[in-house]
Amino acid sequence: MLKLALGPLLYYWERERVFAFYEQMADSCPEIIYLGETVCSRRHEMKHADWLQIAAMLQEHGKQVVLSTQVLLESMADVKAMHRVLGSGAALVEVNDMGALSCAAEQGLAFVAGPHLNAFSTPVLAQFAKRGAVRWVMPLELGRQALQAMQKGKPAGLETEVFAYGRMPLAFSARCFTARHHNLPKDQCDFVCGQYPDGLALQTREQQDFLNLNGIQTQSHAVCNLLPHMAELVAMDVDVLRISPQSQHTGDILQAFDAARRQPEQAITLAAHLPAMMPGASCNGYWVGQAGMQQHNALSHFHSAGVN
Repeated sequence: MLKLALGPLLYYWERERVFAFYEQMADSCPEIIYLGETVCSRRHEMKHADWLQIAAMLQEHGKQVVLSTQVLLESMADVKAMHRVLGSGAALVEVNDMGALSCAAEQGLAFVAGPHLNAFSTPVLAQFAKRGAVRWVMPLELGRQALQAMQKGKPAGLETEVFAYGRMPLAFSARCFTARHHNLPKDQCDFVCGQYPDGLALQTREQQDFLNLNGIQTQSHAVCNLLPHMAELVAMDVDVLRISPQSQHTGDILQAFDAARRQPEQAITLAAHLPAMMPGASCNGYWVGQAGMQQHNALSHFHSAGVN
């Protein structure tokens, strides 16, 4: 059966809140849970030992745990943190930059190739698999048609994971935009991103929701929601769907995806209940080959895709 994964926590929450969240997730439906700080090394609430403690607890509950590396490495301290994740031996690792991939390959580690590695062709997937990848996560801007082609040509045994729900991580910068919003320098940020458990909404001059600021990470304001496309995803033999954590209703979102994977024909009906639990409007533009922030009717695109 199609598996569900809870992606790494992208926001900066207090340590007690993080522990409480994963204690709740231990009894939830996803088979796979990603852990670790992927956004900013200055975030200090959670130590490496804390993530390992949570990993052990989740493994006792039968979850496959994946430790994720940081996406943007800016210092030797960041590199050391990456090596600490790779060397923990506590779980499978997700590599989120090419340096981490090279280090994992040199150590003979199995790994998940994260969504920020820009795998847009089957030759790239072949290289990843040759170097130890057991799963790849489709880049967010890659659409349905491209995925269909890559599914046909990917290496045997390499699992495919699709980011199916959550605000989309679009870019990373050396500058912290949340700190800038508060007129603070990055190195003296006062950890103001902790004030925004789902990120800081950015609007245009016309007061239209546009982007979401999460420290050095820029996200979409709209929420990628592929739940209505469940039948397509199943038909394409996708192995894993990733749901990104949010401050509220994560368990309810997971339950909706769980129900839909068991009864894909009910996906659109189940999706009708999601808007009340979402921090922003739905979008599926990238999936259907359009601008990412747009929302298109799932049924019409499902039939036009020729997926039977």
